[in-house]
Amino acid sequence: MGVSRALQCLTLIHVLLCPASLPLAQMEFAIQHTWDSNPVNHEPIRVVFSPGQGGLKMEVSGPFFNDPAAPAGPPGQAFPGLWDYEVVESFFLDSATENYLEVELCPHGQHLILLLSGVGQAFQQQLPMVFDATITGDRWMGEALLPWSYFPPNVNKMNSYAIHGSGEKRTYEALYPIPRAEIVEGQKPNFHRLEYFQTFRLQSIMGEGWIQPESDLWRGKP
Repeated sequence: MGVSRALQCLTLIHVLLCPASLPLAQMEFAIQHTWDSNPVNHEPIRVVFSPGQGGLKMEVSGPFFNDPAAPAGPPGQAFPGLWDYEVVESFFLDSATENYLEVELCPHGQHLILLLSGVGQAFQQQLPMVFDATITGDRWMGEALLPWSYFPPNVNKMNSYAIHGSGEKRTYEALYPIPRAEIVEGQKPNFHRLEYFQTFRLQSIMGEGWIQPESDLWRGKP
């Protein structure tokens, strides 16, 4: 066997056996319950996380309820108070510090980013983001790129939510809902109940050797 052929074989063996050369992963979740642990009455909304260029790609797909009407802001732009509309949200938490990133995506194309340090304590919001959404009949799909600089250090937990409907038909859904046994009379949905978030590791998507880039946005936070 010639030297060139031998090197080719060694390269192939490395590709097949070396963990660092394995393709990066994606994680898919289905939001199958309301915030208080009742099953949803429609096809669940799905959220997929995968590697992106300079950040985490977030893809959303599912039913389009068209209720309430679209926000007044232009598609592709941040819109304050987006949680009052039809929206899918994901939160990424460092449970040791209670620093977390909140991402909101609307089927009409608007988005909202919040950086929070402490429960419900936003110190940055309406940050720019690349986000495209498409509505086809009674379904929609969206794809966003979440820059690494928006993530707090040491993300270890996550939750995702979906909201639609108006008035008494307003519906709040959660990937990790509050257990039914822990619901108290008169309780309202609250997506900032960090104790119900579940384990989530960016390395499970990016690879075990991946190191999260540092971010100036989080400097000085606990």
